[in-house]
Amino acid sequence: MKQVQGSFITGYVIILIEGSNPEKLLQHCVNQEILVWNVKKESHTSCQANIRLQDLSKLNGFQNDGSYTITVTREFGLPFIVKKLVSRKEFLLSIGICFLLILYLSNIIWDVKINGVPKDIEKKITKQLNTYGVHTGALVFSIDSPSDIQQKLLHDIPELLWVGVEKKGTTFQIEVVEKTIVKKKEVQGPSNLIATKKGVVSYVYVSKGMPKVKVNDFVKPGDLLVSGNISEDKEKPNLVEAEGEIVAKTWYEVSVTIPLEAEYQELTGEKDKKLYFEVGDLQVPFWGFGSSEFEHVQTDINRTPLHFFNWELPINIIESTQHEKTYRKEKRSKGDAIKVGIEQAKNELLLRLDKNAKVISEKVLHESSGNGKVKLILYLTVEENIAKSVPINQGD
Repeated sequence: MKQVQGSFITGYVIILIEGSNPEKLLQHCVNQEILVWNVKKESHTSCQANIRLQDLSKLNGFQNDGSYTITVTREFGLPFIVKKLVSRKEFLLSIGICFLLILYLSNIIWDVKINGVPKDIEKKITKQLNTYGVHTGALVFSIDSPSDIQQKLLHDIPELLWVGVEKKGTTFQIEVVEKTIVKKKEVQGPSNLIATKKGVVSYVYVSKGMPKVKVNDFVKPGDLLVSGNISEDKEKPNLVEAEGEIVAKTWYEVSVTIPLEAEYQELTGEKDKKLYFEVGDLQVPFWGFGSSEFEHVQTDINRTPLHFFNWELPINIIESTQHEKTYRKEKRSKGDAIKVGIEQAKNELLLRLDKNAKVISEKVLHESSGNGKVKLILYLTVEENIAKSVPINQGD
């Protein structure tokens, strides 16, 4: 069985040997280590045998001297199959076109399903997806990854709270959660507004409750700013939920270090795109040949597997985008470094405070330089809302 399987790969034939003594020819084959099997005696002047295709040419010497007639009666094996297929070019071409067509149809988007939103938001999402190239008929490896599409939708459509993008075969499934306006919960009991920080009051706005401070008052954490008791009769309190905004000047000490020489990376906007077939560790380019002319690049890789019907093939389409990147060095004077440091300190502080907070003044408490850096200790004055709601306990 192993011999037949091996011979099938290289090819073998059935030959009919005719002559006065065909056994002599078969004996010669054995002496010359020519493999012969399935020998059958047809008559006293002929016999049949199997022989490998590669050994057939070695018998031509016997046939040329007229002693024997060797006729190939049947052919078996891969070489003969390939020969027949090559002779039928139209058939091979049809198979190739059919395979490429199925491969193409298996790697395009057939449907985009959007769930979880009303029709008006769905239309807006569909329009946005079209600008990303995500639509019926688009090749899957020509669009961004599902995670990138998700981030773009969240950025470009403010009405969306959450987006889930999943590719299922030839369908893009998009689950969406729309933002809802969260109504303020009704307070279950009365409350006061107290100070959360030390500061000097600069603005008082009370929509409900009794104000207990005025502009230019100095307050400390825990001080009562607005009372939830609006009754002037101490014996009969009228308690409400205090509401308002108490803006005060507060103070922060911030340290910051700034280098006198800064290096920036910038993308110029120029880019090269290359496409590869990836099979295992082998990558074969088919679009965008040659090396990039950019001196410095930032490379983004997007890998998309090919599908044949519902099967994922061990072949990936790799999209490699090389963005041109430049480095820029900038030397600062000590004065410029101080200005940059002050702005950096302000921005870092405001990130930790309420969004409506603002820095109204700054003062350099200490300045030192060395090792190519400037170190500052700043005193920043901020205006911010310092009011915090706390429930009123019995006895307040």
